[in-house]
Amino acid sequence: MTENPESQKFETGKLKLKITLAADRNAVDPVVQSVMELVREVHCDPEKYDAIELALTEALANAVVHGAKADPSKIVECDVVCNEDKSMLIVVRDPGTGFDPGAVPEGNGHYGISGMRERVERLGGAFRMESSPGHGARLEVVLP
Repeated sequence: MTENPESQKFETGKLKLKITLAADRNAVDPVVQSVMELVREVHCDPEKYDAIELALTEALANAVVHGAKADPSKIVECDVVCNEDKSMLIVVRDPGTGFDPGAVPEGNGHYGISGMRERVERLGGAFRMESSPGHGARLEVVLP
Protein backbone atom coordinates (compact mmCIF):
# COMPACT_ATOMS: atom_id res chain seq x y z
CA MET A 1 0.00 0.00 0.00
CA THR A 2 1.30 3.42 -0.90
CA GLU A 3 1.46 6.66 1.04
CA ASN A 4 -0.67 9.47 -0.30
CA PRO A 5 1.51 12.45 -1.37
CA GLU A 6 -0.99 14.71 0.41
CA SER A 7 -0.17 12.97 3.69
CA GLN A 8 3.56 13.70 3.34
CA LYS A 9 3.04 17.24 4.64
CA PHE A 10 2.35 15.64 8.03
CA GLU A 11 5.91 14.44 8.64
CA THR A 12 6.14 17.01 11.42
CA GLY A 13 3.27 18.23 13.53
CA LYS A 14 2.40 19.75 16.85
CA LEU A 15 0.64 16.50 17.79
CA LYS A 16 1.92 13.21 16.46
CA LEU A 17 0.58 9.94 17.88
CA LYS A 18 1.36 6.36 16.92
CA ILE A 19 -1.09 4.00 18.57
CA THR A 20 -1.27 0.23 18.62
CA LEU A 21 -4.22 -1.51 20.17
CA ALA A 22 -5.33 -5.08 20.61
CA ALA A 23 -8.20 -5.91 18.29
CA ASP A 24 -10.72 -5.83 21.12
CA ARG A 25 -14.02 -3.94 20.73
CA ASN A 26 -13.67 -2.68 24.31
CA ALA A 27 -10.38 -0.96 23.44
CA VAL A 28 -11.86 1.37 20.80
CA ASP A 29 -13.75 3.89 22.96
CA PRO A 30 -10.96 4.45 25.52
CA VAL A 31 -8.44 4.98 22.71
CA VAL A 32 -10.75 7.43 20.92
CA GLN A 33 -11.41 9.36 24.14
CA SER A 34 -7.69 9.58 24.92
CA VAL A 35 -6.89 10.80 21.41
CA MET A 36 -9.69 13.38 21.55
CA GLU A 37 -8.39 14.73 24.88
CA LEU A 38 -5.00 15.29 23.25
CA VAL A 39 -6.57 16.80 20.12
CA ARG A 40 -8.43 19.30 22.32
CA GLU A 41 -5.31 20.08 24.39
CA VAL A 42 -3.31 21.11 21.32
CA HIS A 43 -6.27 23.04 19.92
CA CYS A 44 -6.68 21.33 16.61
CA ASP A 45 -9.62 22.94 14.83
CA PRO A 46 -12.63 22.75 17.22
CA GLU A 47 -15.05 22.81 14.28
CA LYS A 48 -13.66 19.42 13.27
CA TYR A 49 -13.85 17.67 16.65
CA ASP A 50 -17.09 15.80 15.91
CA ALA A 51 -15.88 14.67 12.48
CA ILE A 52 -12.52 13.59 13.93
CA GLU A 53 -14.15 11.62 16.72
CA LEU A 54 -16.70 9.93 14.44
CA ALA A 55 -14.12 9.06 11.77
CA LEU A 56 -11.66 7.72 14.32
CA THR A 57 -14.32 5.66 16.11
CA GLU A 58 -15.69 4.18 12.89
CA ALA A 59 -12.25 3.50 11.40
CA LEU A 60 -10.98 1.74 14.53
CA ALA A 61 -14.22 -0.20 15.01
CA ASN A 62 -14.12 -1.39 11.38
CA ALA A 63 -10.46 -2.39 11.71
CA VAL A 64 -11.13 -4.31 14.94
CA VAL A 65 -14.38 -6.01 13.91
CA HIS A 66 -13.90 -6.60 10.18
CA GLY A 67 -10.14 -6.48 9.68
CA ALA A 68 -8.90 -8.26 12.79
CA LYS A 69 -12.14 -10.21 13.44
CA ALA A 70 -12.15 -8.93 17.06
CA ASP A 71 -9.19 -11.21 17.81
CA PRO A 72 -7.29 -9.56 20.71
CA SER A 73 -4.10 -11.35 19.67
CA LYS A 74 -4.07 -9.16 16.53
CA ILE A 75 -2.94 -5.53 16.50
CA VAL A 76 -4.59 -2.52 14.86
CA GLU A 77 -2.37 0.51 14.21
CA CYS A 78 -3.41 4.14 14.15
CA ASP A 79 -1.48 7.36 13.45
CA VAL A 80 -2.89 10.79 14.28
CA VAL A 81 -1.08 14.01 13.34
CA CYS A 82 -2.26 17.60 13.83
CA ASN A 83 -0.13 20.31 12.16
CA GLU A 84 0.44 23.91 13.17
CA ASP A 85 -2.10 24.99 10.54
CA LYS A 86 -4.66 22.72 12.32
CA SER A 87 -4.84 20.28 9.41
CA MET A 88 -5.11 16.68 10.50
CA LEU A 89 -4.14 13.22 9.31
CA ILE A 90 -5.62 9.96 10.61
CA VAL A 91 -4.34 6.62 9.34
CA VAL A 92 -5.70 3.25 10.50
CA ARG A 93 -4.20 -0.09 9.44
CA ASP A 94 -5.49 -3.57 10.17
CA PRO A 95 -3.96 -7.03 9.71
CA GLY A 96 -7.05 -8.52 8.11
CA THR A 97 -7.55 -10.59 5.01
CA GLY A 98 -8.35 -7.50 2.95
CA PHE A 99 -11.23 -6.79 0.61
CA ASP A 100 -12.11 -5.02 -2.61
CA PRO A 101 -12.97 -1.40 -1.61
CA GLY A 102 -14.95 -1.02 -4.85
CA ALA A 103 -17.30 -3.79 -3.74
CA VAL A 104 -18.35 -2.04 -0.50
CA PRO A 105 -22.01 -1.04 -0.80
CA GLU A 106 -22.73 2.69 -0.62
CA GLY A 107 -25.54 3.58 1.76
CA ASN A 108 -28.01 0.70 1.90
CA GLY A 109 -27.87 0.72 5.70
CA HIS A 110 -24.04 0.53 5.65
CA TYR A 111 -22.89 3.87 6.96
CA GLY A 112 -19.35 2.99 8.04
CA ILE A 113 -17.11 3.73 5.09
CA SER A 114 -19.58 5.82 3.09
CA GLY A 115 -20.52 7.84 6.19
CA MET A 116 -16.87 8.53 6.98
CA ARG A 117 -16.21 9.58 3.39
CA GLU A 118 -19.23 11.94 3.36
CA ARG A 119 -18.30 13.62 6.68
CA VAL A 120 -14.68 14.10 5.64
CA GLU A 121 -15.52 15.44 2.17
CA ARG A 122 -18.14 17.79 3.64
CA LEU A 123 -15.29 19.44 5.57
CA GLY A 124 -13.18 19.72 2.41
CA GLY A 125 -11.02 16.77 3.39
CA ALA A 126 -9.75 13.72 1.57
CA PHE A 127 -10.67 10.10 2.28
CA ARG A 128 -8.72 7.15 0.97
CA MET A 129 -9.23 3.43 1.54
CA GLU A 130 -6.71 0.88 0.31
CA SER A 131 -7.08 -2.86 0.53
CA SER A 132 -6.82 -5.95 -1.55
CA PRO A 133 -7.64 -9.56 -0.80
CA GLY A 134 -4.93 -11.06 1.40
CA HIS A 135 -3.33 -7.72 2.42
CA GLY A 136 -5.30 -6.06 5.22
CA ALA A 137 -6.61 -2.51 4.89
CA ARG A 138 -5.32 1.05 5.25
CA LEU A 139 -7.67 3.97 5.74
CA GLU A 140 -6.46 7.56 5.49
CA VAL A 141 -8.35 10.73 6.39
CA VAL A 142 -6.90 14.19 5.75
CA LEU A 143 -8.76 17.20 7.12
CA PRO A 144 -7.63 20.68 6.00
